[in-house]
Amino acid sequence: MTTELSDYGLLPIFLVSLVVILAACEIGRWLGARAGRRGDENISTLEGAILGLMALMIGFTFAMALSRFEARRDAVLNEANAIGTAALRARLLSQPHRTECLNLLREYVQIRLNITQQVPSAAELKAAITRSNEIQEALWQQVKAVAVTDSEVVPTGLFIESLNEMIDNQQKRLTALGNRVPNVVLLTLYGVAAVATAFAGYTSGLGKRPSRLPVYVMIVLVCAVILLIQDLDRPLTGVSVNIQQPMIDTAASLNAFPD
Repeated sequence: MTTELSDYGLLPIFLVSLVVILAACEIGRWLGARAGRRGDENISTLEGAILGLMALMIGFTFAMALSRFEARRDAVLNEANAIGTAALRARLLSQPHRTECLNLLREYVQIRLNITQQVPSAAELKAAITRSNEIQEALWQQVKAVAVTDSEVVPTGLFIESLNEMIDNQQKRLTALGNRVPNVVLLTLYGVAAVATAFAGYTSGLGKRPSRLPVYVMIVLVCAVILLIQDLDRPLTGVSVNIQQPMIDTAASLNAFPD
């Protein structure tokens, strides 16, 4: 079974990848030293080609991770705006439906904030989604009760429209949350990086580059960039966690609404 890199912390991944790629470099250097001048033919061309392939893959994968990061950030903003709009229109409803809808929306927002305070387990995430769906159903029941006595476009129709948008945005956010860089792409990237540094070590072993420092600096930078890619691809962990400020602001505004 393929190992999912997302199951491991970023620091262990960085340290293991650094050791593996350094080992590949030293193996290449050892082979280059054994080959001597006999291994000099076309090695510079091969090294340039594999380093170019590595740079291309890093750029391609970074673009994938960044686009997904931005999609998740936009999904948070759009859902927060949809919830805020639904809450504003809920204030136009008659009592007791206004108070009930506002209380449900406050809980709805809080569920989203709670799962960002710590890394949720699969069971916790499933429970949060289930409770969100229950709140959506409860809101629909409130709408149906309001429509019995008031079927006007304003305010009932506007609230129904905003509720539809809010429900749609939940699914969009869940889709964005699960849209990650494929694991096979990251593993392939590490493989290409190991081969590229092995070629760099081989060239160094031939005596063309007597110093190890330039190759080592390149290895550290490559591992750091790949780590950044994985960090961007982790919506609930790592350093670059999506900013939840729009949802925090929405929760604050809902709590300030009078019932």
